[in-house]
Amino acid sequence: MDWKAPEVRAASRGGDFGRVIELVRKAGQLTQRQLGEACGLSQSAVSRLEKHGAGAYRTDVLARVAAHLQIPPALVGLADQHQQYALQDGSHVERREFFGFSAGVAAAVATPLLAPVAAADTDGGQTAALRLTTTALRRLDGSTPSRELSNSVHAHIQLIQSVTRDARSDARRARLAAVGSETASLAGWLAWDMGDHGSARTWYGSAVRAARSAGDPLLTAYQAGSLAQFEAHAGNGAQALSLAGRARKVLGPERPAVADAWLSSVEALAYAAGGDQRGADRALTRSRAAAEALPDTPPPWPWVFAFGPAKVAAVRVACGAKLGLADWALSADTEALGGGHDKQRALTVLDLAAGHLAAGRVEAAFALAGRAVETGLKYRSGRIVDRARAIRRTLALTSPPKVVREFDARLHDVYL
Repeated sequence: MDWKAPEVRAASRGGDFGRVIELVRKAGQLTQRQLGEACGLSQSAVSRLEKHGAGAYRTDVLARVAAHLQIPPALVGLADQHQQYALQDGSHVERREFFGFSAGVAAAVATPLLAPVAAADTDGGQTAALRLTTTALRRLDGSTPSRELSNSVHAHIQLIQSVTRDARSDARRARLAAVGSETASLAGWLAWDMGDHGSARTWYGSAVRAARSAGDPLLTAYQAGSLAQFEAHAGNGAQALSLAGRARKVLGPERPAVADAWLSSVEALAYAAGGDQRGADRALTRSRAAAEALPDTPPPWPWVFAFGPAKVAAVRVACGAKLGLADWALSADTEALGGGHDKQRALTVLDLAAGHLAAGRVEAAFALAGRAVETGLKYRSGRIVDRARAIRRTLALTSPPKVVREFDARLHDVYL
């Protein structure tokens, strides 16, 4: 794409960033639906974005679309218009090139697609570029082994810390703290996926503290809810409920609908972790009702991925697995598998396997578990493999069927 093309420049100068996106999308021969699926948006949301014209845009949506299309942030108002960028050669940036670049400049990561050649930063331009990097890294999680992504995320955290130390105003430090909170949360998620619960807790705790420093109630609630979700999956139901309650208190009664829907799902997991079926059922009912009422618009920052009924269905399956309720785990299987990326779907498949096992269907359970393990090995996910082993421990048979023996053989020498 020629970023100096008159049509692109004219749209950018006029503040019609949707037109810039449309031009780049068409040049890349992508449909609105394809772009939407890559960025967690509906086709109609992409259409509205492209026809928005000049005016105020949501920066989180611009950031995620620009990252996918490799648009320089300045062209969509995310960085100082006078900042110069050196573009990577070629129409696509190979993952190995990005990781090599990131690891080599641990204190100077810019974005996965752009490398600043001038350090000018006016009114948050540099902060916007840092946030764009974080968003791109969060999206790479769906298609990248956490062990490969982790070094780049830690390098990016070092850069944010370095920039924050040089910040000259409280307002700028607050904006950078928000970006640091998002990135620390991602580091926690990656540690969790690698099976390192100690590091995950540390990173999530850092994310909560940074969000408080940023003075942003929505971000603080999001990070407290993320830590609650982690604790619920770890089996600490009471702590998870306490954290979710704090998140609601921070937001108050005027919280966004998506926050209410999501926090209710987290509370359902917490109740299930504590063995409270009635509490989990009530929370799931609230979450489902709130999710179905959400408008067909991009989720508010700091959510990168949309939350909807399919996510609630996946949580119901997870609760069913924790509570040993086969009907919960199996009643929403199709809907639950309709969203998320490969690693998330593999975890849902393992919850479905637990449901089949609870219903006495051993062969069906381990056929599913075997599929999930293949995904876990592909992405070297300790969380998926450990969950598969936990399911295996629940079955005590002196003469297991062939599918179980094959499952055991597959996991025998796996060390992640």
